[in-house]
Amino acid sequence: MKRILTIAGSDSGGGAGIQTDLKTITVLGGYGMSVITALTAQNTVGVQAILELPLEFIEKQIDSVVQDIGVDAVKTGMLSSSPIVSLVASKIKQYQIKRVIVDPVMVAKSGDSLLKEEAQKALRELLIPLAFVVTPNLPEASVLAGIEVNDLKTMKEAARHIYNLGARNVLVKGGHMKGEIVDLLFDGNTFYEYPTPRIPTKNTHGTGCTFASALATELAKGDMVQTAVKRAKAFITTAIRFSLPLGKGHGPTNPYAMIANEMERFQVIQDLNMALEKLQKNKIGNLIPEVHSNLGYALPFAENSEDVAAFPGRITKLHNSIATFSGPEFGSSRHIASIILTLMEHDPNFRSVMNIRFSEKIIRICEGVGLKVRSFDRADEPLQIKSQEGSSLEWGTQEVLKKQGEIPDIIFDRGDVGKEPMVRVIGKNPDEVVKKVLKITQEIKA
Repeated sequence: MKRILTIAGSDSGGGAGIQTDLKTITVLGGYGMSVITALTAQNTVGVQAILELPLEFIEKQIDSVVQDIGVDAVKTGMLSSSPIVSLVASKIKQYQIKRVIVDPVMVAKSGDSLLKEEAQKALRELLIPLAFVVTPNLPEASVLAGIEVNDLKTMKEAARHIYNLGARNVLVKGGHMKGEIVDLLFDGNTFYEYPTPRIPTKNTHGTGCTFASALATELAKGDMVQTAVKRAKAFITTAIRFSLPLGKGHGPTNPYAMIANEMERFQVIQDLNMALEKLQKNKIGNLIPEVHSNLGYALPFAENSEDVAAFPGRITKLHNSIATFSGPEFGSSRHIASIILTLMEHDPNFRSVMNIRFSEKIIRICEGVGLKVRSFDRADEPLQIKSQEGSSLEWGTQEVLKKQGEIPDIIFDRGDVGKEPMVRVIGKNPDEVVKKVLKITQEIKA
């Protein structure tokens, strides 16, 4: 297990600083250690107070960790004064630490200053020359390079300026750009671009800390810098996509999202198998449409169809019961996945869907047993949507949710030319879906 030391401030709100650094390092399989430079009274709204720790105590923390446990990589964050920057730089030199990731923290997400002006000079002259990678965002790059940085052209110019300060690699983060985000890595010879679609959320507290800690952990594992940046970028993108709406201001990123998905894979498969057994015992063959059925279940932080498990080859009718060609697998049904992923955009708790045969009788039964029933009309589907394979179900689901707001139990359509009419049964998990399907079956048999 690689040893990663974070030298930074403490965020009492847990969304940035030492707290999120240690979460990130642990989730990525590293052993996290900390040297606290300052205590902050901080939450999602702002920084209410900062208390710097004495230099002697900061030094004792560094010596204590390095002399006993050792360090494979160091990540620096909030170093709020010139003496602290100077001390940290001298200790990195003393212990000849090579993998140093400098996150030049200057301003909190709320706009509160975290770096005194006199410390900026020390950061440029003492710490950045020791950096294996320095990770400024656009405002930080503007200060360090002495130019306004607001687009890809000025990012490249700033990267050259900062590289000339002595850093071996410069990663300018483009989160403050308009439109698509592009992070830019410069190794002194080549520029590497890492584009990412913008995620519509205000909950990005701790983004820089999380990214830098992920990068430090991947570099400690021995990754090349380009690979480490790519992996850290994937990690922070997931953490932002599933950020947490906590507090009254900018909520924190979610370092746990990626590992939660991995931990849930077995449970998702197991839950689908148990649901299939219940359906087979209750002989629901009369609910299987001509194009067959499928039952899908998504990981809690699903991003695409590869994060949704279903039955390859679908669920088929076998006499008055059902059969499958194999057990459930991830990425085996784009159609069912598109519905689930659309539902999860509105409410991430609704992660399971099964399609069954349509009839007017089935719709009346659904309404009769108290299920919330909604529908869309394929005749209203735009031509550009019809021409895109697999887009119809996403469009239809969106149409229902736009009009109704809440997520129903049933979404159906009466079909179109070449499209079989269909009923989709929705639930938070496969067991919930199965209970609704069995209610319908019992009423049909009654």
